[in-house]
Amino acid sequence: MTLFEEADARLLPGFTRTFVDVGNGPVRVLTAGEGPPLLMLHGDPQTHLCWHKLAPRLAENHTVILTDLRGRGESHKPGRTAGHIAYSKRAMAAEQAAVMHSLGHDRFRLVGHDRGARVARRLALDFPERVERLAVMDIVPALDFYDGVSADLAQDYYYFFFLTQAHPVPERLIAGDPAGFVREILIGLSPEGVPYEDIAMDVYLRSAATPDAVTAMCECFRAGFTMDRDHDRADRAAGRRIACPTLAMWGEEGVAARHFDMAAVWAGWADTLRVAPMPGGHFIPEEAPDEAYAALNAFLN
Repeated sequence: MTLFEEADARLLPGFTRTFVDVGNGPVRVLTAGEGPPLLMLHGDPQTHLCWHKLAPRLAENHTVILTDLRGRGESHKPGRTAGHIAYSKRAMAAEQAAVMHSLGHDRFRLVGHDRGARVARRLALDFPERVERLAVMDIVPALDFYDGVSADLAQDYYYFFFLTQAHPVPERLIAGDPAGFVREILIGLSPEGVPYEDIAMDVYLRSAATPDAVTAMCECFRAGFTMDRDHDRADRAAGRRIACPTLAMWGEEGVAARHFDMAAVWAGWADTLRVAPMPGGHFIPEEAPDEAYAALNAFLN
């Protein structure tokens, strides 16, 4: 049994593990439950395992689908591409939409945290007919984020600027201690620390510290600085907004909330908005699972 299999068996019992390939490479998929389909997209530098305190409870009323985003976990990891297109949130969202179609779900509810929330938001904008409800956790969209840069924000979120540097600068520097770099992100965004399960932390470090995963992380941030901002700018110019009911969640003690008026940011993108500040910092699914479950359960049902 691999570490990934052991972690899923221990923390997500009852979920079925499989791969789905929609033409680009294998995507790790876990499913459980019955009811309306609910796709949950994890954050960075994590895997689907971040949902282990929420997904089993949500599976009581939903068919829950957990995936590893491309470049993460056990899913395929494209290398560098022209314009960083493989890791644009548009390309990543299209892949997740195709995975759901292959599973027979053409309309579904959608929850995302961190990087997964960026993909989820793009999916709701690009495929409005597919998404019934959208919940996003602790992100500021790329255009708003980079247009709102201050010195303090750049200090707190330094890797939004370090990882965007041209290849191979960040990859080469991270190679000195990749697990240390990943660990710093996992523990550095929450003032009180995050109560990770030991095996979950092992999975995050094992999966995110490999050379191809580090390249994927850099490419994902480079896409955020370039293509994702361009796509956001085009949406804003065209007046394109998120049409489905949207729940925006953020950590009250997190970095994003210190630097942005989160409710105002999301009111600028969503037609029908609810907000739910959460206790703690950035890693809501593992820091505040009970509060997050209450907010999601009320919103999704």
